[in-house]
Amino acid sequence: MSATEDQPRTGHAGLDDFFAYPFAQAIQDRRTRRVAQGTSLPHGAQPYESSNAPSPLSPLEEAILIASTSVTGAVMHDGPTKKTDGSPELGTMFLEVAGRAASSADNAQATSFFMTNDEGVFLIERPRGQQALDLFKEIPPRWEDRTEDDWLSFANAVKRKVYDGRFSMPEKQWPYFLGWNGQMTNAPGTTQFLPVVDNTRQYINVLLILLSEPHGKVPLFIDDWQPFRPKNAMEWAAWAASKLGLVDTIPYQPIGGLKRARGGFASLDVPAPLGSITTVRTDYEAHFLFQNLMLTAEALRLGAWVHGAPMIPHVWQRDPAKGILGLGFREYQAKTFDSRWKRWPPVPASQPAYVGIDGVLEGLCPPYVNDMDAAVDQVLEEKFGPGGTYANADVFAQSYRDKATAETYMKAAGHPPHEAIEYTKEICRYLVETYGRFPAHTDPFHLPGIWLQCSHLEIEYYEQYANPRHVARQAEGREIWKR
Repeated sequence: MSATEDQPRTGHAGLDDFFAYPFAQAIQDRRTRRVAQGTSLPHGAQPYESSNAPSPLSPLEEAILIASTSVTGAVMHDGPTKKTDGSPELGTMFLEVAGRAASSADNAQATSFFMTNDEGVFLIERPRGQQALDLFKEIPPRWEDRTEDDWLSFANAVKRKVYDGRFSMPEKQWPYFLGWNGQMTNAPGTTQFLPVVDNTRQYINVLLILLSEPHGKVPLFIDDWQPFRPKNAMEWAAWAASKLGLVDTIPYQPIGGLKRARGGFASLDVPAPLGSITTVRTDYEAHFLFQNLMLTAEALRLGAWVHGAPMIPHVWQRDPAKGILGLGFREYQAKTFDSRWKRWPPVPASQPAYVGIDGVLEGLCPPYVNDMDAAVDQVLEEKFGPGGTYANADVFAQSYRDKATAETYMKAAGHPPHEAIEYTKEICRYLVETYGRFPAHTDPFHLPGIWLQCSHLEIEYYEQYANPRHVARQAEGREIWKR
């Protein structure tokens, strides 16, 4: 398919072809195609021996894939700042003002991709606020306006090399890989995209949002992984009264104790069990971004395959002596649980936490912060401090008619009340004191457990076994992209 008169003409045959591909056709054509060029499958019902050398993706192909996961402009706050009864509605939920190519809970943009190819392992960094705006002053924000050099410049601006060489595990089978994945995954010449989701900032942000509800609607947070443990005379009296049937049973630990439960700020009628909120939907973004990558790969006439990533905990680790070349995240455990406990708390609270790569990607949790009060303060600073999401009108106004309209919203949007901030800090302190980690009911960094392989396909394998329509576009891509 060639570019039409209505499509941008870039002077690059591959780019022209990419822009000419209809979105509706991409959705229909999208299929998983696993066998990368240079891959042999000598065993089973469809034996095949490749005579081709592996064929790495070009820098331009990788750059377009990277862009499909990255910033694309700015978001607009197009919701109300008052409730239907006229009381204030918190309008400052978002963590970021830069817009991304996929939707994100409270625009947290908590998903970071690690990309690995024959050259190494790279972190795809996420430009924030003014940084994103400055980047789009150098590189056209609209894809159709970009030259090949612009695509490469954008990718180079967000790509950070972390290690030389590919991901690697001691074996391409269980317990490192699931099923047949190990035989074909991470093949020479392919490019893999592995998402990790930072739960720490958004977890704090969600607490602040929930605790900013009006009086009578503020939830009382309870730890449904812990029984009620009295700590003072008032609590012992309540515990005894519950055993005598004089008051209702207190089944779980209210965070902040009965003083918090009876203090009037949080409502007993609106309990919020921490065991039920897990990742607070922060991980959904990663799956939306995977679909972006799949459709972009289809438009680029590449093979694309979402499948099981290297298994936990090996994917977090990096120990060359054992042949484990994973992410190399810091393992942190401030508290251990031994046999003196009648039972351990559920997973993941009883397990070590993988909290980040020092100086590269760090969670907002111990040991990267001295205490959780400081972590909450940092989230507030990133939102409301100098240069923050709700402090820089020049950045905030990008999706508004004019700066004055944006400033009107910013003034009306509100701020978490003092009581919400203090209760958020109390909850975060409780988790670290009780479990030695933050968060406890989910991981600081969440792994969706899947990654995506993009490749130039072994067309000859598919010519031997597949319906010709299955790889017709990918076969044409060899000529269009000079693969």
